[in-house]
Amino acid sequence: MASVEWRSIPTVLYPQEILDKAFGRASSQANLVEDPDKYHRVRKQMNRMVQSACDVATKTLNSYVDRWPSLNALSEFDQALVDAAVGCDDYKRNLAALQWAAEKSQRISGEAQSKILRLRDIDGFHQARRHAYGRLSSIIDQISSQILWLGDARDVLRTLPSIDPTEPCIVVAGSPNVGKSALIGALSSGEPQVASYPFTTKQLHLGHFSHRRRVYQMVDTPGLLDRPMPERNHIEMQAIAALEHLGDVLLFLIDRTDESTTTISEQERLLDEVRNLLSDRRVLVVSTKSDILVSKTQQDDHQISSISGQGLEELRSDLIGIIDADKIEDPLSLPDHWPREEKS
Repeated sequence: MASVEWRSIPTVLYPQEILDKAFGRASSQANLVEDPDKYHRVRKQMNRMVQSACDVATKTLNSYVDRWPSLNALSEFDQALVDAAVGCDDYKRNLAALQWAAEKSQRISGEAQSKILRLRDIDGFHQARRHAYGRLSSIIDQISSQILWLGDARDVLRTLPSIDPTEPCIVVAGSPNVGKSALIGALSSGEPQVASYPFTTKQLHLGHFSHRRRVYQMVDTPGLLDRPMPERNHIEMQAIAALEHLGDVLLFLIDRTDESTTTISEQERLLDEVRNLLSDRRVLVVSTKSDILVSKTQQDDHQISSISGQGLEELRSDLIGIIDADKIEDPLSLPDHWPREEKS
């Protein structure tokens, strides 16, 4: 199951643009017909125009259905992202409407061409073509709201983060202002990605570092795990459930300095709550801002400073060792996501 490239979702044309594209292509096809006999030329032209217009509409609509990610193929985290951002039910229902319209378009083409072949006068050919155009326009009009919804949804989905479920992932949690984004920026080998995060009004920071050609992803949790349970809404609880399927390790950051905006007791209560919520996840407790921390504590797994770099390499090494992504259970088998060559 590869990561979803949300930015590759194609632009959705407006309903009238789809019709203009279909009818424009049809007119150009009609000009390609050559026959010295007017009767046969017009019949061929009208037949080709109907076929071309309906084919363009069908292919355009089907391209959206085919190129938009299938929800069934998404990870549980990505499904939760879609549900929070635009709604999974609306997503499926509106794509299904386009598929229905594409099938109706093909049916219109077949019925109109059969009718044209049965007619025996030039005016009848033109009328059959206009009637098919009218039916096609009506079909596109019926799904105009679904097309417009998909256009708006595309703009939202393109801002979502792309997280590869086949690579190690580290979830970073903690109270506000404890240094989650700073840690991701300090450990990342490149500029961290900033993306929309539909679960909160804040943005998601997604960074990564590499070790032995393997990418270790780091994801922060803005507004999700940094406040008490009663203050969380349904969408945030959905996000927390999704996190259970996302990370290999959870880093919980604690700010024990005098500058902390949240008391240590509140942070520790939140830590206990996070451990209960994600009971199957290995949790590393990391004390941040060690460069200005007056007294050290031995109860935390690591003390770091994203400013001075203190403790960062030790933390990175510990994460790599815990995740143990390069461990080989069966030396004769390949990982599920590796490409394979089929034997002929």
